[in-house]
Amino acid sequence: MRLKNKVAIVTGGSRDIGRAISIQLAKEGANVVINYFGNKQNADDTLALIKDFGGNAITVKADMTNYVEVENLVKEARTAFGDDIHILANVAGGLIARKPTSEMDEEFWDLVMGINLKSVFFAVKAVSPFMPSGSAIINFSSLAGRDGGGPGASAYATSKGAVMTYTRALAKEFGVKGIRVNAVAPGMIATAFHDTFTKPEVRINVANSTALKREGEANEVAQLVVYLCSDEASFITGANIDINGGLSFS
Repeated sequence: MRLKNKVAIVTGGSRDIGRAISIQLAKEGANVVINYFGNKQNADDTLALIKDFGGNAITVKADMTNYVEVENLVKEARTAFGDDIHILANVAGGLIARKPTSEMDEEFWDLVMGINLKSVFFAVKAVSPFMPSGSAIINFSSLAGRDGGGPGASAYATSKGAVMTYTRALAKEFGVKGIRVNAVAPGMIATAFHDTFTKPEVRINVANSTALKREGEANEVAQLVVYLCSDEASFITGANIDINGGLSFS
């Protein structure tokens, strides 16, 4: 129970990696706010999984690219669990579609930047005033942010690279307040993201290219996030930590 009585907001916390993080934070004793946008059933299912083992959580719908809704998310969290918020995990994001530059328009570019980068800015801006010393912010980047991503993923990769830079800047800004800011950069993790956007033969090739010869699991990412949120990581800030099975070494 490393996070007993802590309050955690997990954006995009209803499925895949977000769900695994919500569950693991709750297992460590945190009161979890599961943010969702498009699928209430996923959020309810995640909440039920947490309630099954006696964990404490609520679900809150919010579009993380709409600041008014982000502020309401924070309000709901504080109403449910008290004034302080100790953990913010910015998981919400997505690829949207694979498009080369020739097929992208301004609307698509802005959409990708909004869900992956502006959403982090909005969440940090809204949550950080209520974070006491010792709190932790975990942003989500990607291996794509380091290597430019796969075909048609230039906008996504750019947004995730920006998250890495923003994480370093925030670590400097909030360090004086005792708030640590780190990012996680997953590689090939077995989630609906790759079910949707990555061909099966590509997944096999990528898995075989890792040192461990497999894809990662969402729970493995969640365990890393729990560690970064805990006092065991009290001297880690400004880091962008790869979790890719040895696919790439930074």
